[in-house]
Amino acid sequence: MMRNLFRKQSQGEATLPIPAEAPAEPAPVAAQILPLDFAPNDPLSAYLLSTGGAVDLDRLKLDSPALRALREAGVRLIAPLAGQGELIGLLNLGPRRSEQEYTADDRQLLADLATQAAPAVRVAQLVRQQQIETQARERLEQELRVARVVQQTLLPKELPELDGWQVAAYWQPAQAVSGDFYDFIALPDGNLGVVEADVTGKGVPAALVMAATRGILRVAAEQDPTSPGKVLAHVNDLLCPDLPPSMFVTCLYGVLNPATGRFVFANAGHNLPTKRTADTVVELRATGMPLGLLPEMTYDEHEALLEPGEIILIYSDGLVEAHNPQGEMFSFPRLRTLAGGLGSGADLIEQLRGALADFVGPGWEQEDDVTFVTLERTSPPLPCRERGSGGEVLADFTVASTTDNEREAMERVVAAVAGLGLSADRLERLKTAVGEATMNAMEHGNRYDPEKPVAIQVRADADELIVSISDHGGGQPIPEVDTPDLEAKLAGLQSPRGWGLFLIRSMVDDMRVTEDGVHHTVELVMNR
Repeated sequence: MMRNLFRKQSQGEATLPIPAEAPAEPAPVAAQILPLDFAPNDPLSAYLLSTGGAVDLDRLKLDSPALRALREAGVRLIAPLAGQGELIGLLNLGPRRSEQEYTADDRQLLADLATQAAPAVRVAQLVRQQQIETQARERLEQELRVARVVQQTLLPKELPELDGWQVAAYWQPAQAVSGDFYDFIALPDGNLGVVEADVTGKGVPAALVMAATRGILRVAAEQDPTSPGKVLAHVNDLLCPDLPPSMFVTCLYGVLNPATGRFVFANAGHNLPTKRTADTVVELRATGMPLGLLPEMTYDEHEALLEPGEIILIYSDGLVEAHNPQGEMFSFPRLRTLAGGLGSGADLIEQLRGALADFVGPGWEQEDDVTFVTLERTSPPLPCRERGSGGEVLADFTVASTTDNEREAMERVVAAVAGLGLSADRLERLKTAVGEATMNAMEHGNRYDPEKPVAIQVRADADELIVSISDHGGGQPIPEVDTPDLEAKLAGLQSPRGWGLFLIRSMVDDMRVTEDGVHHTVELVMNR
């Protein structure tokens, strides 16, 4: 529909508004814009474009809704405003106040005026349309900026810190907002829920579905923390009634047991994750219907066991379906080949991004959202986390191997044993031993590597209080705890080292030192 065409209705010879006492019949109207809808297929439109001059409406015989509307408004004479074969407006005149007919000169004057006014009206229309489009674009851009900020708040703010694991992730939307997302969900018994999903489409609709799916999946995972298949089935049943027919969600959801390396997962139409071992790269096969398509679907559960040095890569199709200028696709085989020879964790993700950039070349316009999640087992669990059968576990935590973190270890141990009734003297001795043992573990066992935490466990039974402190320095010889010879050390006949273990040993009732080839563990024992 051609809406609100410029129309000017006057009284012929009169150019001023009609006084209130003017006759009501006919109803002349001062200069104004008539709110008339003008359909493109209205016969009057084609007639005016072919005529090109002033037209007396009383003489027209057309079956035209626009013509009837003009007559009802009191219009007698019109001149089309046209530009480049398009009708952009009308100049309208009502009946003359003298009730005489319009002359040929009147008609020519109106036609000349229309010819001169048409370009100005067209420019005004274009400027107005540009202003409207600019305002709409600015509003949309602002709304997208807000939507992106909101969406980013839904993504994990921090990566999980798991003893013996390195977790990395990357998320890059193709537009301002994304249909891809990943999530980590803390579950009972120290397990970790791992999610990566991809909503069909891009932009705001996909982002809205992404937000809803994330929320539903989190609730379902907390209600059933052990079965990824049941979680996906529950989420699917909730999404099916509400998603439009053209939309669905692919999703891989798994539960990781950091202590054993066991990863149980189910797949709702997502790309197959890859597992890289020392000499192979294999796909973890699991299939299922995407979420939101059909209700009452079931999802099989599969299991992978990660040994130290092995890694799982989960990715969205924005990587494998990217095209280079020749139209070739990055492809799954290329990904598997690259993953076998690249680094690990964040380095693996960065190298895959570099490989993608090299493949698509400069000036690439990202086709789809790109998301990565990697789970790498760097070492077996620390021994003190496997024990705990000897009494009640009062505390179980790790501290990063950075300077002064021994103070945090001391404070947390003191807080854990506060209810055991240790005397002030024995408590101070325990603090000293814990601080010295933790500092040794950070410095000599972990070489102050922040990626290698020190694990501390506090447990007690009726007879003993035991603080176990483990580092990643296994394989090194364990020194004997001998009484230092001060004179020999001052004379340079003995190494200056050895004071630490002696000090620790003197602060507690017993000290046991073990190693398993990967970790050192020092157990500080206080008799109760």
